[in-house]
Amino acid sequence: MLVDSHCHLDFEVFDDDRDVVIDRARQAGVGALLTICTRVSQFDGILAIAAGGEDIWCSVGIHPHHTEEEPDITANELVSLSRHPKIVGIGETGLDYHYDNSPRDVQKRSFRAHIAAARESGLPLIVHNRESDEDMAQILEEEMAAGQFSAVLHCFSSGRKLAEAAADLGFYVSFSGILTFKNAEELRDIAADLPLDRLLVETDSPFLAPVPNRGRRNEPSFVVHTAAELARVRDMKMDEISRLTTDNFYRLFDKIPRLTAA
Repeated sequence: MLVDSHCHLDFEVFDDDRDVVIDRARQAGVGALLTICTRVSQFDGILAIAAGGEDIWCSVGIHPHHTEEEPDITANELVSLSRHPKIVGIGETGLDYHYDNSPRDVQKRSFRAHIAAARESGLPLIVHNRESDEDMAQILEEEMAAGQFSAVLHCFSSGRKLAEAAADLGFYVSFSGILTFKNAEELRDIAADLPLDRLLVETDSPFLAPVPNRGRRNEPSFVVHTAAELARVRDMKMDEISRLTTDNFYRLFDKIPRLTAA
């Protein structure tokens, strides 16, 4: 079994065939889907998708792109929403200096509120980072010193220094279809060196479809291609990397009861 540890099933690109996409993932051996919240204002729709299947779970949070739209969400509000049994993580949250769709100070304030919510709720933090490695490492280290929390750096495409800092803090690192891209040799080198018990795979669908589907709409069933590349990079068999990343997923997102095959 594989797990798609990060997808966006609520996005409108799936509106016409969402159930078919979910069924394709199941047929491909994907045993759990974690669909990620990017706006608290759209939380109810995400929760409804998660409620539609015993193998679908969700998070609550605000993507850094949207923090200016929802600047007043507090840690207490996030914790309150997270008590629903289908909510297993806080985020996605973090920093994005590539697009700067929200002011950086607003992003940082929201990020710290999400960290406080993760610490209070005991749920893992789902972290987005793009071109903000230095500030990201600083905030994570400062906040960990203030009180422990768990986290995953999702869709990792940053540098080795941040990957190693995350591993040193006990965080997980999740790889998407970017791992399969021709120009991602540095990323593959990082994936080859990280501790095995810190590795996850994801699609971040509908974005970043892996080779051989690059350029198409991504979907959870395609996580098999990223897992296959991770297996190649780590010189492991596919069933070994599937078992490993699935075990890591359930260790991190420990609110989820692990389903067993019928």
